[in-house]
Amino acid sequence: MSTDGLVLDGVSRRVGGRFLLRRLNLRVGAGECLALLGPSGCGKSTTLRLVAGLDPVSEGRILLGERDITGLPAGRRQVAMVFQSYALYPHLSVEGNLALGLRVRGVEAAERQRRIAAVLELLQLQELRERRPAELSGGQRQRVALARALLRQPRLVLLDEPMSNLDAQLREELRPELRRLLVGAEQPVLYVTHDQQEALGMADRIAVMEQGRLQQVGTPRQLYDDPANRFVAEFIGRPAINLLAADEPRQVVGVRPEHVRPEPAGALPARVERREWWGHQQLVWLETPRGRMRMLTPGDASLRESLHIGWSPERELRFAADSGERIP
Repeated sequence: MSTDGLVLDGVSRRVGGRFLLRRLNLRVGAGECLALLGPSGCGKSTTLRLVAGLDPVSEGRILLGERDITGLPAGRRQVAMVFQSYALYPHLSVEGNLALGLRVRGVEAAERQRRIAAVLELLQLQELRERRPAELSGGQRQRVALARALLRQPRLVLLDEPMSNLDAQLREELRPELRRLLVGAEQPVLYVTHDQQEALGMADRIAVMEQGRLQQVGTPRQLYDDPANRFVAEFIGRPAINLLAADEPRQVVGVRPEHVRPEPAGALPARVERREWWGHQQLVWLETPRGRMRMLTPGDASLRESLHIGWSPERELRFAADSGERIP
């Protein structure tokens, strides 16, 4: 089923006198995966609930294709949502969990079997069709939850922290698999996460949010190389960016740890405070006259306790000290 995408036009959500979301303008193209990324309480889950029809919009419009769905009840929006909890029926098999929703919607038996067989093959669940949720791994249960959502033949897929209940290794293994399932689909996908690595690995574009406001939308590379403000620069990138007082008054300089390197004498003096060895890399914590800094170096690099460091001037990012806005 084709769709022209999702549009949020000046959408706000207000509870009492407090804005949970303020005038959000956002577009998700057909076949695009857009991640909503930000700290807890930034408005990303609120956005998802408004699009799903679980909460009312205070201002603005939500368009899905050519339809204005702002006032439609959740059941009429043709939207599928996958939550962080799998919400599978424990007494039913994988096939039973998938069939239940189709039976409730009145889909005939032959069509049910056709759709279930197709989605089981797509998500490589054929051999698990008779197992119950307790017999599945966390990744397998999440795939079943996604399969159930796709069976609705939605015009939009909403994913709410879908991998937050999985351990780090399983999340890393499941990311490319989930990305493979979503890429090339006709439906737009709105993906909520607080994990930037997940957003960077899953999304075509990322919308960074803070305190109910949209800070910047762009590709992962754009957000990393060209952040609109200090908040985005600090939120995107691990290890976090170094922030230093600039020579110019009322400015802050940002330098990413991977751009800091040892230099000959005459550069900025530094003293090694501690190191974190990561295998192929090591994170070095430094004390300098300009404040505490971090430097990312090869894991086998040999460093003296006292050294000098520097970075290329074109790697610097400058921000206004008061507003945090980027200074070109």
